[in-house]
Parts: sequence; C-alpha cells; structure tokens
Amino acid sequence: MKRIVFTGGSGKAGRHVVPWLKAKGHEILNLDLKPLDCPGVTTIDADLTDSGQVFNALSMHFDFKGLETGKGPAPLDAVVHFAAVPRILIKPDNETFKANVTSTYNVIEAAMKLGIRKVIIASSETTYGVCFAEGDKDYHSFPLEEDYDVDPMDSYGLSKVVNEKTARAFAMRFGADIYALRIGNVIEPHEYGMFRDFVKDPLSRKRNAWSYIDARDLGQIVHLCLEKDGLGFQVFNAVNDTITVNEPSEKFLKRWCPNTPITRSMGEREAPISNRKAREVLGFREEHDWRTYV
Repeated sequence: MKRIVFTGGSGKAGRHVVPWLKAKGHEILNLDLKPLDCPGVTTIDADLTDSGQVFNALSMHFDFKGLETGKGPAPLDAVVHFAAVPRILIKPDNETFKANVTSTYNVIEAAMKLGIRKVIIASSETTYGVCFAEGDKDYHSFPLEEDYDVDPMDSYGLSKVVNEKTARAFAMRFGADIYALRIGNVIEPHEYGMFRDFVKDPLSRKRNAWSYIDARDLGQIVHLCLEKDGLGFQVFNAVNDTITVNEPSEKFLKRWCPNTPITRSMGEREAPISNRKAREVLGFREEHDWRTYV
C-alpha cells in the first residue's frame, strides 16, 4: 500500500483511475476543484496554480483519522498529477497553457522539495501534433513511439511537451522517478457504443491515431508505474493494444496515410500509438479490448 496524492481525480480519467488504485489498497487524497464520489477518498479543493496551496496540500492529513496518531501528517510515497485544463476550446489558449504548465511545475517542485521521489504526470497523445492541428496534418511515421519528434501547434499539446521537459529537469536534479504518460483518447465503459461509428468513418479517428485507452486499463498503467522504481525520467504511451478499425494495421495505414512511412513491422492489429514500451518495461496487459464490447 502506498500513500498517494492524486490531482484531478474527479475528471474523466481520474474518476475511474482513483477507484482502481483504491481497490489495490492504496491510500489516496484527491486534489480537485470538484468532488469525487469514491468512498474512503477525501477531496481537497485546491488551486494548483498557487504554489503555496500545493505545498500545503502535499503535507496534510488525508482524513480525520490522521489526527489520532498525534504525530502529524504521514509522509507521501507518490504523487499522481492528472489535473489540467483537459483540452483546447474550454479556456482562452493562453490560460490553458498557463494553467497546465504552472500547475505541473508547482506539483513536481513541491513533491521534490518535500522528499517525494515518485511522481507520475499525465502527458497526452496531443504531443504527437495531429490531434488539435490546424487542417489535415500527417504524422511523421508509424508507429508512434516515445522517441517521436513531438511537434504540436496548439496550446494544450504544447503545454504537455513543456511539462515533460519540466519533469525531466526535476528528475535529473533530484535523482527522482518521474514518469510521463502520453494518454490516448480516454474511453469510459459506457462509451464503447461509439466504436461502431468509428469503424464506419475511419478518418474520424485520424486525430487520435486510431488509438484509445480504456479508463480502467489506465488505472492499471498508473499502478504499474507506482510499483516500478529506479527508472528516472521516462515517457510511456498509455494506450490499449489495438487499432480501432477492422483492417490489419499496416494495410489500413498504407491505404489512408500513403505518404507516412512505416518504420518497423507492426503487429497485425497494433495501435498506431504503440504501447510496446509499457508492455515490455511495466508489464502492462490490457483487460479491455474494444472488440469485446462492440
């Protein structure tokens, strides 16, 4: 069991990941602007762009039971940082960038200076540059792996690239483990009906690189990151195994993206955003293939 502060646990991904981690026995405090309906998890209303609030929130009791020890708040084992303005077109672009970059800096800095040496941050598929691009932009190559030359042109994707650089800087400075998850299009259990339309209109999924992550499988990836120590700074694609079409991956990509090179042999139905690193390094094994629901 680990003591974890989770930021953004009330959001689309967090409201599934937090219960998943709770079921694994972890003790969790949620930092969010909205409440979370998860028994045994307290939510603290915190503005993460305020450094003072972040330092305070990472050094408090999780609940009233903590008062019984008489020893003050117990130390944390890890911080999972998912809180963010979740996409463009919610706030003005400069506010999206400012909020996401400032909050991530504040969370990582506070964790490091409070002696917490494991931080997991939510990066994004948008770093690959196509999701929120102006016009129809092609990917540089397939599959999309973690050494890809990320080049977003939007404020949200750019904020995630900056956050990865922030994480790398602090990991080097403090000798800490900070893992950035490039999270794919998050699918909740009730959303699998959409996949019928995805299959009918293949180009509708180009911006997501025909990939996705089940919110519960994302919980597994976060848990595996919590369990895996000693990697320093790392980036992992957080996606499920398979492409969201009914054709073999290479055949499909050659037909719909003829100008984009395929740089290695791909599995028959391998997702264009490849999770090979998460499978090989973390031991991720998906539990929710979309084909079992559609």
